[in-house]
Amino acid sequence: MDNPTPKNAPGPSDGFDEFEDKLKQAFLRRPAPPGLKRRILDQRNRRRTARLHDRVVLWQRLAACLVLAVVLGGALTWRHIDQQRKGEAARNQVLTALRITTRTLNQIQTRLAARDSDE
Repeated sequence: MDNPTPKNAPGPSDGFDEFEDKLKQAFLRRPAPPGLKRRILDQRNRRRTARLHDRVVLWQRLAACLVLAVVLGGALTWRHIDQQRKGEAARNQVLTALRITTRTLNQIQTRLAARDSDE
């Protein structure tokens, strides 16, 4: 007859038992290392703080851009208004010069007309 193999004898099922033992060890519940919860919460808080900081920086940059745009727009508007004022002042000066010239020419024409009528 054939010799039956004892259960403790090494054989093909021995590797499977070893794998099964490792698997059981892997699934055993072990207590968490000390400080793990604190490290996880600290990491979450750091990430949350970093995201909040990034948002604040973004809003600050947007606000700075808006202020810069308003200042530039105001400066351009002021420059345009100042040029209009200067143009209006120059126009008034030209009109005043033309009135003076017209008056002077009228006076000269009157004198010439008086001289021609005296002769």
